[in-house]
Amino acid sequence: EVQLVESGGDSVQTGGSLRLSCATSGFAFDDYGIGWFRQAPGKEREAVASISLRDGFTYYKDSVKGRFTISKDNAKNTVYLQMNSLKPDDSGIYYCAAANPVQTLLVVSTGLHSGMEFWGKGTPVTVSS
Repeated sequence: EVQLVESGGDSVQTGGSLRLSCATSGFAFDDYGIGWFRQAPGKEREAVASISLRDGFTYYKDSVKGRFTISKDNAKNTVYLQMNSLKPDDSGIYYCAAANPVQTLLVVSTGLHSGMEFWGKGTPVTVSS
């Protein structure tokens, strides 16, 4: 069974930091890409960042560039999202999702509404001022 399990969400104040984890199992980790997405109440889901699990190629949404870092640990089949200098607009449910790496980059970079194959259930992040 394919599983993606997010963890690390919390409530922090503006300027704080969090590290989210996406632990995966049940698929060939190195053959996929992982995207991080977030959704706030009443708003559409938006892509945050992506990484190719074979070569480590990364992509970031402009709004998080310089503040967030996506990384991977292939030995643990886990992807991380380090979030620094958090702002209230960063609040939402954060999801990780998997697809082939080209499709992952396409979805995350263009804002497509579908295309990821596997999804986690999400972890909440709240940034208060």
